[in-house]
Amino acid sequence: MNELKTYTESLINFTESEMELFTSLFSEIQLKKSEYFAKEGEFSSKLGFVSKGVLRAFFRDNSGSEYNKTFFTPSNFVAAYSSITTKQKNQINIQCLTDCTLFVADFKQLTSLYKDYPKFESLARILAEFKFAIKEKREIELVTLESTERYMIFRKEHPSLENLINQYHIASYLGISPTQLSRIRAKK
Repeated sequence: MNELKTYTESLINFTESEMELFTSLFSEIQLKKSEYFAKEGEFSSKLGFVSKGVLRAFFRDNSGSEYNKTFFTPSNFVAAYSSITTKQKNQINIQCLTDCTLFVADFKQLTSLYKDYPKFESLARILAEFKFAIKEKREIELVTLESTERYMIFRKEHPSLENLINQYHIASYLGISPTQLSRIRAKK
């Protein structure tokens, strides 16, 4: 829980009582490698904070091919954001790539605090803006940069991830084949 407190305090100055209220909504869960935090076609209602482990958000096309959208690593919030905010079914899956420890809260309980605790709404806005900026940057990189450049950015932004997850997950995230990734890595 200390990681959650430290991270949120780096974004918003909560009073001690506000922090206690906020963290009281979260409970620790353990998920094993390959377990899902969210599944496509289901409704999501939970917001998680990654304490340990790595998760991926991915989607499947009609032929069953999987495409990694993003990775969630320690000290990051994880959720099927479209589902929890629109109350529609998930279009993505969120799966553990390693054993994971998360602190999880019901999103509706969190948002019910916005009116009485404006700092919680400010935190949500800051996080949404941050996620949007990351998403926009990634989308631009996918269409403007060569695969080698995308790989170098991945290594810089996620320095230890290559040693924790399968290479085909990285290739999918980069929008290339595992063979292409092997060639790029062989040149480095």
